[in-house]
This record gives sequence, structure tokens and C-alpha cells, in this order.
Amino acid sequence: MRVHIIGAGLAGLAAAVHLRASGSHLRLYEAAPRAGGRCRSYHDPQLGCVIDNGNHLLMSGNSSVMAYLDAIGARDRLTGPATADYPFLDVSTGARWTIRPTRGRIPWWILDAGRRAPGTTPASYLSVLRLLQASPHQTVAEIIKPGTDLYRNFWEPLTVAALNTAPAYAAAALMCPVLRETFLKGADACRPLMARISLGDALVDPALTALAAAGAELRFGCRVRSLITDLNVVTGLETDNGPVTVEPNDIVILAAPAWVSETLVPGLSVPPPGEPIVNVHYRLAQPATPAGEVKIIGLVGGLAQWVFLHGDLASVTISAAGAVAEDDADVIAARCWRDVALVLGQPQAKEPPARVIKEKRATFAQTPQAIARRPDAATDITNLLLAGDWTATGLPATIEGAVRSGERAAALARDLMGAQRTKAA
Repeated sequence: MRVHIIGAGLAGLAAAVHLRASGSHLRLYEAAPRAGGRCRSYHDPQLGCVIDNGNHLLMSGNSSVMAYLDAIGARDRLTGPATADYPFLDVSTGARWTIRPTRGRIPWWILDAGRRAPGTTPASYLSVLRLLQASPHQTVAEIIKPGTDLYRNFWEPLTVAALNTAPAYAAAALMCPVLRETFLKGADACRPLMARISLGDALVDPALTALAAAGAELRFGCRVRSLITDLNVVTGLETDNGPVTVEPNDIVILAAPAWVSETLVPGLSVPPPGEPIVNVHYRLAQPATPAGEVKIIGLVGGLAQWVFLHGDLASVTISAAGAVAEDDADVIAARCWRDVALVLGQPQAKEPPARVIKEKRATFAQTPQAIARRPDAATDITNLLLAGDWTATGLPATIEGAVRSGERAAALARDLMGAQRTKAA
């Protein structure tokens, strides 16, 4: 019995990791020369260091990611502050503040002006109750009134960060699980975490090592071009390296991006692509944090929303970046540097060497209309399962969503295996 996993991004890797002890042989097919998908890391010759394709923030309450890291022995490859602190800078006024949730489910922190966003009152945070009761058709801006200090200094940056979508279009229903699994559980569940060295070092390389030790077969540079089906069963794969037979008891997990998956499965419902994300990496002349430590600062009123300081590397994220993604890289880098220089307290500092990375297919469109098109992991094809942050996980297109989708596909695969063994007996 073999499980064929198409795609070695985090969804595919998570499915494989959870199936290591299933008694089946695992074979992963990846079109790229390396694993990781949108969480890949590589050495950039211009900057002379390893950078991530994009910046990704995790939270201590991301239960599926934590279980995945424990399974591959890599939880210690994350770092973050000892407490759930989220510092912010308003680049238009120079004001700084820090959101500091307290421990426990009762949000005592909203009673302390030093822990909440400026201009807000404890009563204004009751808007979260309206958000938790959102219908599938509502946007965040239909529930949280725009133009208020709470909207500008809390809900807008949080929404754009989590959904890569402006609140006017973002599905409120996708914010609910984010809040329930992190902020509404208190500080212990919403402590920010980042890769100590790189995303590849924390999330990808240990998984590949664990899978290789378990005898999994990893085929890189091997694009699956079509699925061969007969009587509602996948019987073969057409790959760049030739045809592959899918035996009667084999299972196929399609963990490719949505735009690839819909070409492989005719009639598959997938959400449309959303806005791009632009990341800029700067190689600083002097380290901004001690070795192995990462600091994140939220920005309000600037081009970027987040700045990640990692030793002598400063990286910024521009989510919902449709308005700037077509600009020249030099223009984007110069505009973002003004914000980074303010964060560093060096407004007159000269722009250092930079690398601009544009991820035009960063996430699916996380709108009420789009989430209705997310498919379940199980399909009408008997031995075909789906994984990916674009599937119906109930979560936004985040690392947690990708890993949870792989976890779900693995659970369904084990159920199919169990049914096959029972039938054979």
C-alpha cells in the first residue's frame, strides 16, 4: 500500500509526517527542486545570507503547527518573546504602543490603558462579541466600525495580517477561529513565534530528515501533469519523469496549490486567488537583535504592516499589496526603508542592500464569496484526498491552516487504509 502525496509544501509535508507510522510507503512528488512551497528559504547572493521567501508569524496557540514541530523534533527552532507583547509604531505620528494580553480567558488587559491600543476604551473591545457572531456573508468592516481608533490601531492591522485582505472585503467568519484559538485564550496562546534561523530550518528541513528516516521517497523536480482515473478511482499519474501506476489500494493526496489542483481535477471547486504579498529584506550594517533572537513590530499608517528584525536582517511585509506589487523593486524598497529606519530610530540612515520578493499568488481571496468555494478534503474520487490552506479548514490561509489541512488528509487516509484492511480480512 502506497500513499502518493503531490506537493511538498507544508500541507504535503504535514500529511506525510502524520502518516509515517501508518504502515504504508510514502512517495512525495514536488515540481520545484526543493520542499517548502511558500515557506521556502534560500541563500540570496545579493544580500549574502539566507532569507525566507516570505515572513510568517506563528502563535503559541497554533496547535497543529506545534504538534507538527513536536513530531519532527523542531519546536526549539522557534523563538519569540517570553510574554505576548505586540509593539506598534504609528509612522505618521511617531507614537509607539504595545498590545499586551494578560493570561487566562478573562481579558483583564483591556482595562489597562498601557496594555491596549491608544484611543480605545474597554467598552470598545466588546466589538469582538459581534465578530464572533458574524454570518458567513459579512465582512469585518460591516461589523467593526471603520474610522475609529480601535479599527485603525487594532482590527485593521490584525485583519490584514491574518487574512491578507482589507477589512472592507475580508470575511469576518475567518477571523473568528483566529481569535478563539489565540487572543481569546489569553497570553499563553497568543505569544508571537518566529523561526530562530529560517523557515526552512524550522519547518522544512527537520521534516525531510524525519521522512527520509522513515523510508519515504522524495521526488523533487517531478511535476505531476495529470491524474489518470477509471471508474472514479485514480489509477495513475502522468509526471515529467514518466507515468506512475497507482495500485488499487493506493491513496493519492493532492497537496498542490489551488490553481494547480483545479487543472488536475476537472470540475474541482477552488477559491480564486487573492491579493499579492510583497516582502522586502534589508541587510543591515549592524545587528538589530542579538544572534538567534527575532523581534516583530507592527506598523500603522505606513506602506508595510510588519517589520521583522533578525540579527542584521530587517524584513518587512506588505499584505494586500495589489496597489504596489507592480511597482519597481527599487521604488518599493526605498518607500519601505523609510518605515524601517523609523523603527530602528535612525530616520536619516542610508538604505542598505535590499531584496524585494513579490508573491503574486500568496493566498486565496479570503472574502465571503470565495470561502464558499473551498472544497472538503474528501472528494468524489474514491482514493483522492485534498490538502492545502485553500481547502475547507475553517481557518485563514496561514501556516496553521496548511498544516491542519495535511493533518486532516492524513486522518482520512488512515480511515481508508483501515477500511481496506478490514475488507481484506
